[in-house]
Amino acid sequence: MAKSSKASKATRTERQKLVEDMRARQKAAERRRGGLIVAVCVLVALGIIVAAAWGPVTDHFRTSRYADRALDQIGAPAAGCQQPTTKPATGNQDHLPDGSPIDYPDSPPAFGKHYVDPDAMARKFYTSQDRPALGTLVHNEEHGYTILWYDDSVAGDSDQLSQIKAIANKFAGTSDLRDKFKAVPWTGDDGKPFPDGQHIAFTHWSVGGTESAAAGNSKQVGVWQYCSAVSGAALQSFMLQYPFSDSPEPNGI
Repeated sequence: MAKSSKASKATRTERQKLVEDMRARQKAAERRRGGLIVAVCVLVALGIIVAAAWGPVTDHFRTSRYADRALDQIGAPAAGCQQPTTKPATGNQDHLPDGSPIDYPDSPPAFGKHYVDPDAMARKFYTSQDRPALGTLVHNEEHGYTILWYDDSVAGDSDQLSQIKAIANKFAGTSDLRDKFKAVPWTGDDGKPFPDGQHIAFTHWSVGGTESAAAGNSKQVGVWQYCSAVSGAALQSFMLQYPFSDSPEPNGI
């Protein structure tokens, strides 16, 4: 009986050790799984942070390479642009409540009925996610702004988009009225596409020249110039020919 009791006790001890070993291995496995989950979560979080930062960082470097270039040295030569065209303008001081439907037959509009308040001068560049309404931007044109419109193909071209942002940076500020400029998208939801092969448009609401306006002989026209690619040289020439002062309300901000 004594030998049997000792054997049973030894068996129980061995079983207990096996159970304890199994428990220890299970806990170790659980710790490894927990550590792996934490590591994966950290990597995912880092990936999200890097992805969020990558766009702004790369965009900064793309844009900053134009910082020391003059406006006319950014983008393609002016030869890639059509000659400016005009048509009689209407809608001066014809204000509608924000959100009112307005039919603009031109792509993009250079004049017409518009909303009560223009967009603030400080902001120069917009994407399709945050662009003001067309009725707001037309009011800006009434105040002498030149608007650079870019279509969907340019919006998907990182190099050209960086050039547009660099151009917009040249007009930073709110104290000099010569900096009345905005760069905004023209999307498929806004209206007809630009003429074939043209992806950039400059628009201005003119009174026929500053001398004409000073003489009280205002003959308001909308002005358009289309380009196949971004051209700071063409924009510079356009804004010299049609300055902010050549507009129905040049002193409006």
